[in-house]
Amino acid sequence: MVTIDSLDVSILRELLARPRAGMREFARTLGIARGTVHTRMSRLERLGVITDYAPRISPAQLGFPVLAFVHLHLAQGRLTRVTRALVLVDEVLEAHSTAGEGDVLCRVAARDTEHLEEIIQRFLQLPGVVRCRTEIALSERLPSRIASLLSLVAQELGTNETKTSAPAAD
Repeated sequence: MVTIDSLDVSILRELLARPRAGMREFARTLGIARGTVHTRMSRLERLGVITDYAPRISPAQLGFPVLAFVHLHLAQGRLTRVTRALVLVDEVLEAHSTAGEGDVLCRVAARDTEHLEEIIQRFLQLPGVVRCRTEIALSERLPSRIASLLSLVAQELGTNETKTSAPAAD
């Protein structure tokens, strides 16, 4: 686990709230030097806390309104091979190996239910895929989020900052 301090949390909150603002604006808002923001953000990138600066794009607005979660059940020893094959399926937005009923959980975008059925049939043709179980999302109730975790980190830092983090070098 990476240790961060309250200034890191403040910078991350600014980045989430206003991703298009620059370091100069973050520095002004937080009342710190631009160089400090730059150093902290570079450190957070290097440590893997900040993983991307990409915008969130709506698959539905691109013509893929059907969102489904497909659980793939694999033959033993086929995880790596199936993962390599999934990269070639453009409709797969993300895939995670899982513990539980299935072996891989894929988030898939489709144009309609017929298109989703075609995707599932492609999955079933992949060597190593034994069966699939699909759940279609009806609506998004809570979008992907991370700010709530920052609130928990901030609470922990406020309770006892010396136990949970060491000051980061500027």
